[in-house]
Amino acid sequence: MKVMVMVKATKDSEAGVLPSQELLTAMGEFNEALVDAGIMEAGEGLKPSREGARVHVNGKDRTVTKGPFIETNELVAGYWIWKVSSLEEAIEWVKKCPNPMDEASDIDIRPIYDMEDFKDVDTDGKCQDQEEALRHTIAMRQAQVNNYLFFSGCCDDALAFYQTHLGARVDMLLRFNESPEPMPEGMLPPGYEEKVMHCEFTIGDMTIYASDGCGDEGEFAGFNLALTIDSEEQARQVFDALADGGTVRMPLEKTFWSPLYGQVIDKFGMGWMVMLPPVE
Repeated sequence: MKVMVMVKATKDSEAGVLPSQELLTAMGEFNEALVDAGIMEAGEGLKPSREGARVHVNGKDRTVTKGPFIETNELVAGYWIWKVSSLEEAIEWVKKCPNPMDEASDIDIRPIYDMEDFKDVDTDGKCQDQEEALRHTIAMRQAQVNNYLFFSGCCDDALAFYQTHLGARVDMLLRFNESPEPMPEGMLPPGYEEKVMHCEFTIGDMTIYASDGCGDEGEFAGFNLALTIDSEEQARQVFDALADGGTVRMPLEKTFWSPLYGQVIDKFGMGWMVMLPPVE
């Protein structure tokens, strides 16, 4: 079951009094224990009600009232979302919680409805299907998508090249002979033991994954990496570097979407679209 654990507001929290360093540390350690136990799914502190608003709903009417609100004992100053086996387990965890305030405080525990609770109302299951679809959409919108490049044996050379000409930063690199588990027999070509099994590098604000793969992975096809640079001088310098030993597919020139845009395949077979940002 899931529960929301709510730290009720106090006079000090509504006044915006921040917790002490000692209390922050204690709460941090408690949160670590929750995470280690696989219980905590979310948790945040809330600013005083004077920085919020309340919307009163009456039929089609909506009345907005700006904070602060006077019912301090009814307000929430922070919350957790926990996944526990029972209300009793949640109670035991709350008993272990440091006092989240520097004064007497209350912590409420409320079970969260599950769609199973509405089965007598949602008799055809349509609402449950909608809920599951929404959860999937939310999960996918929070997912991360990264390019994964296979350099067929020349990953080290490509990384050195991108570090020199594109300011790439290698954040992590693992070679096949450093794998925590041995590679299956016959999977690697001879001499590939010191090749790159996996690495992560950053160009600008983009993180790229790369590997030498397990041999000839074929050509990069069907996509390009788009590189937007603010400076025309730097864009031309980068384009020329990528073109050295590579192939220019479209020279840098003005387009309707960019003051300067060009396409080039570098000497490792990677396609790039180099451009300036559009003029606003």
